[in-house]
Amino acid sequence: MRQRFTRVLGGVALVALVAAGAAACKKEETPANSAACDLKIGFFGAITGADAGLVTPIKQGADLAVAQYNEKNPNCKVTVAPFDSQGAPTNASGLAKSAVADTKIVAMIGPAFSGESEVANPIFEEAGLAGITPSATRPSLSSAGLKIFHRGVGNDDAQGPAAARYIKDVIKSTKVFVVDDQSAYGAGLADKVKSTLGTAVIKSTKVTDNQQDFSAVVSDVKTSGADVLFYGGYTEEAAPFLKQLRAGGYTGKFMGGDGINDANMISVPGATTAEGVLATCPCAPATAAKGTFVADFKKAYGNDPGVYADVAYDVANIYLEAIKAGKSSRADILSFLQSYNKAGSASGVTYKWDAKGELAPDQVKVYVFEVKGGAWNPLAEAPRG
Repeated sequence: MRQRFTRVLGGVALVALVAAGAAACKKEETPANSAACDLKIGFFGAITGADAGLVTPIKQGADLAVAQYNEKNPNCKVTVAPFDSQGAPTNASGLAKSAVADTKIVAMIGPAFSGESEVANPIFEEAGLAGITPSATRPSLSSAGLKIFHRGVGNDDAQGPAAARYIKDVIKSTKVFVVDDQSAYGAGLADKVKSTLGTAVIKSTKVTDNQQDFSAVVSDVKTSGADVLFYGGYTEEAAPFLKQLRAGGYTGKFMGGDGINDANMISVPGATTAEGVLATCPCAPATAAKGTFVADFKKAYGNDPGVYADVAYDVANIYLEAIKAGKSSRADILSFLQSYNKAGSASGVTYKWDAKGELAPDQVKVYVFEVKGGAWNPLAEAPRG
């Protein structure tokens, strides 16, 4: 029947049919609503600065997802718009205002840290700009009544007690010294650890942002008799603190949260000094991610994915799925997230948020990582409560 039809219509018809077929293919590569083209996804975090080591793999995961999407949709590409906070809450307001002023930005990945999230999220709320943070873990972020807020991982209500259980049940320490950097993230995490450990915490103190001389704290730690030091905060201060602790003769365990789980925590004090450092994360190891993510990441960047890279990849793909479906406005994206209920292709986590923007508790796992041989390695899942 097809051959007979071709003979009747001749060569002109063939050309028309081929053109129509090409148009159909092109249409398949374009979102359902062509208005969903030439859009941007924002990325907010410490892209440069002393704490960029934690954020770099997160951005790489997001960039990888967008690059793969653009390769499949060459006629309707999406752009990542970076906002480099350098990890400083004082930079967050101006950056957030710049982001909401760009009407092409329809969704935000981040902010990466809790302190900057506290500043930026109310600005995003006023503009209706949906956000999913792949790494900000302060519990109170979801208690502000913001519709735009979503968290792609567990929070410190899970991480803090899990870290404390690891100290108590695995390390079996009864003499713990707790230090925090007074940041929204660090202080909150340290408080959770202290409240869970109770009398096992023999002393606690605070350091400050940008502090470089820790001699007084080092002396305090050594005379305390503590065999475990838990640090709530970020690498910028934790790395020189660790270096000075070891130089001062402290031989106990050094443990922190996800805020120190980055390459700079090894390179700044040196691999030998950092050997044996422990860090928790309310996430599974990115190196054990599902599908082709690990291989794709290594091909793109030449190294294994760091912490939260798989989460950021999934988060970016959620937004890209919305754009592919023709969601072209901030309101469309926000509505899309409110009914979302699917497992991420990399992390395997089911992304379904409650009214506060939190994941279901059964989707949250807390892992312990250890510096061994100059690299972070997954050690074990922390004991569950």
